[in-house]
Amino acid sequence: MAQEDAQAAPNRRRVRSDQFSGLMLVAFALYVVWANQPYPTGTIHRPGPGFMPLALAIFLGLLGLLIAAGGARSRPLVEMRWTEAKRAITILLTAAVAVYALDEVGYRLTVMVLLVFLMGVIERKPPLIVAILSIGFPLLSYYIVADLLLVPLPRSPWGF
Repeated sequence: MAQEDAQAAPNRRRVRSDQFSGLMLVAFALYVVWANQPYPTGTIHRPGPGFMPLALAIFLGLLGLLIAAGGARSRPLVEMRWTEAKRAITILLTAAVAVYALDEVGYRLTVMVLLVFLMGVIERKPPLIVAILSIGFPLLSYYIVADLLLVPLPRSPWGF
């Protein structure tokens, strides 16, 4: 019995995967609060440019605390297998390239190529679905955001 308690004690002290995830959300929320300091928050009736980032950071931090508090039954972090790490890194690098390409190639072409790569190459979806979504989504979203809402989005050097 004493030997089982001695073996169980180190297991209770291990950081669990959900606890780690929750604490990472809290850390990100604290970073957003810190980075948001230069922007005036205003009031609830007249919010400033820093109001929503602060509100979202507080909400994210609270969710992170809830996840960390409820994560005692999740698997220990050291036992996690990162089987999708290569895929996640590929998607992250693709997003970074897309961010750079937005100004160089424009919104519509960047999103088209991004969706073709993500859905066609990474996810291996049927070509017809890839074609419909990779053409339709950028055109429709550009129309809604740039034309209807009048939010400027980057255009390509060719005006597209």
